[in-house]
Formats: sequence, C-alpha cells, structure tokens
Amino acid sequence: MKIRRIITGEIYHVYTKSIAEYEIFNNNFEYSRMREVIEYYKIERPFVRFSRFKERNMQIEQLEADVKGLIQIICYCIMPTHIHLVLKQLKDKGISVFMSNALNSYSRYFNIKHNRKGPLWEGRFKEVLVQTDEQLLHLTRYIHLNPATAYIVNNPEDWRWSSYKEYLCDNKTGLCKYDDILDISASSYKKFVE
Repeated sequence: MKIRRIITGEIYHVYTKSIAEYEIFNNNFEYSRMREVIEYYKIERPFVRFSRFKERNMQIEQLEADVKGLIQIICYCIMPTHIHLVLKQLKDKGISVFMSNALNSYSRYFNIKHNRKGPLWEGRFKEVLVQTDEQLLHLTRYIHLNPATAYIVNNPEDWRWSSYKEYLCDNKTGLCKYDDILDISASSYKKFVE
C-alpha cells in the first residue's frame, strides 16, 4: 500500500483508534497522560526523555525555547477508544515522527500499567488534507462535538479532554495554537458549534 506524502505547511485531520475498539483511556490520569504526551512530542528531539520530564515536573515551555516544533496543534479530542487531531506540519515528516513518538510512548505506558503486551493502535494513523477554511472550521466543530454525539457528555464543554474550552476562551494559552489560522471569536465559535 502506497503511503501518501504529508506536505509541510499544510493542515491535516489526523486520527487513530485502538485495536478492536478497546478502551485505552479509562480514567482521568490516562487521559491526562495522553494529553501530556501530545504536548511533549510536538517538539523536535527534546533534550530530556519524557519520563525525566515528568519526574522533574518541567513545563513544556522550558523545552520549546531551544528546539523547533514538528507540528502545530490546532484542535484535538481524546476519546475512550480513539484520538482526533488537527495538525499543521511544520517540518518534513513532522506529523509522522510526532504520531510515532506519541503513540509509541502511550502504548509503552499503557502496556506496563495494565500488564499487557502487543500493539495498542489499529495500524498506522489516518490523515486527511484540509483544503479550505470552511472545511477546517467544520472539522473543528465535528471534533469538539465528538463526546456529545457519542453520548459521553450532554454538552461538549463538559468534556475535559478536548480543545473546545480553549476555543471558548479569549485568552490564547493552552495546547492549541490556531489564532493565525482561524479568525473567529470565542462567542461566535460557541454559537457555531451549538
């Protein structure tokens, strides 16, 4: 099977799911671990291993000052059996390296914690090129609504493990950086999603 080339500077919907829809996020600690892994591996060749990073209680900003980013995270949602990400590739092979590092890191952690062996994810991740601003806006809404449409929560704001709350806050701190890509106010975005 031929693997499509992911183009630097372009935006992609990247997603992957667990083998046989196995629940791989079972509690807040596991969700939090995956979010931290996503944040950590967005940078190229961190000077400290993730386990040391966690032990030292370091902040990602301490690493970002000295290294380049592989990807820009625009939107995300971590679900019990799968992950949705909207990513902009900043370096050649950035998305592939990021996904490999993040998924392998979480797999090692999960397998040790649950005393299991073998793969956790159903093959290679999937990616879809985002071609228009309208497609991007609708994609973020789809991703942010995922927990509500799956009947996990009634309101997407109640799901801690997505970037939706970042989009509803005018203060642009958080895992995602989208202000240079999406020009929409927090109140307008909330109306659009709801």
